[in-house]
Amino acid sequence: MKSTKGWEAVGLKKFSIGYRTLKTAIGAAIAIAIAQYFDLASYASAGILTILCVQPTKKKSIYAAYTRLVASIVAMLFAFVSFELFAYHPLTLAGMLILFIPTIVSLKVADGFISSVVIIMHIYAAEGYSLTLVYNELALMAIGYGTGIAINMYMPDIQKELNYYRVKIEELYSKIFLEIASYLRQGDTLWNGQEIIDAIKALEEAKSLAFKDVQNHFTRRKNDYYVYFDMREQQLEIIERVLPKVTTLPVIVQEAEIVADFLQDLGEHVHSGNTASQYREKLEHVKRDFSQLPLPQSHEQFIAQAALYQFIEEMDRYLEIKQSFKGLKAKKERPQ
Repeated sequence: MKSTKGWEAVGLKKFSIGYRTLKTAIGAAIAIAIAQYFDLASYASAGILTILCVQPTKKKSIYAAYTRLVASIVAMLFAFVSFELFAYHPLTLAGMLILFIPTIVSLKVADGFISSVVIIMHIYAAEGYSLTLVYNELALMAIGYGTGIAINMYMPDIQKELNYYRVKIEELYSKIFLEIASYLRQGDTLWNGQEIIDAIKALEEAKSLAFKDVQNHFTRRKNDYYVYFDMREQQLEIIERVLPKVTTLPVIVQEAEIVADFLQDLGEHVHSGNTASQYREKLEHVKRDFSQLPLPQSHEQFIAQAALYQFIEEMDRYLEIKQSFKGLKAKKERPQ
């Protein structure tokens, strides 16, 4: 018996079926069954039109149906004029497409090109225009696009995924602050800053997922999670900007311990609620403590104190961004 280790070595992916794949298969079958029930010519094409309308979001599905319907109707008009005026010939078809494509592009329905070509080919194969043919094609479009929209009205709940990213990002921010605090106390750490890279990637994925949720609601223009992730992204820009200043101090001064205590506290309480005002008050205490410390005795101490003072000013901006966010009502536990 052959070993399966060879397959594992090349990284054979697990076979999986997504909900969109399942909806596409079911929608195509339903559309074909309906078209076949009404004894429509080329009934299998209804399945093709349905497949073209199954999109990642509800709004995209509606837009896909709109562009394909408009493009298909324009195609029927072009086919009627071209084939009836000249002939049902490949050269006529070529000439018609040369004019048809720029037309649908100018109408901003170019996404409907493939579906419209399906209609054109039906008319070309029929070699004759009639009301029966027109009714048949309109019925195929109604069944195909209608089924596509209907089947795409079901979208899985992604709140657990959004909450997963929320917790993940908060954990990364917590780790970043605790690592900075550790550096300020010890003067050196083995931290490689991987959490910064992970946070950037997680925010991109999270915002994309939150935007998808907006696209699945017709009356919703924004998603609280999207606003939250956008806020976190602005905060991360501040962290990236000031991180080099506090991780390259020429000497460790007394102020570093004060900032480390503040970051330790902040890092242990990263969450989606809005307690920024409390930490801005704590930051004011940090500034007052700074003012009570002796003046620098060397150039290196001066540079270190200036860098730390600039850091706490940036942290105030970090908290100000959070304070402008109303807070997010989310589950505290991380979904499994």
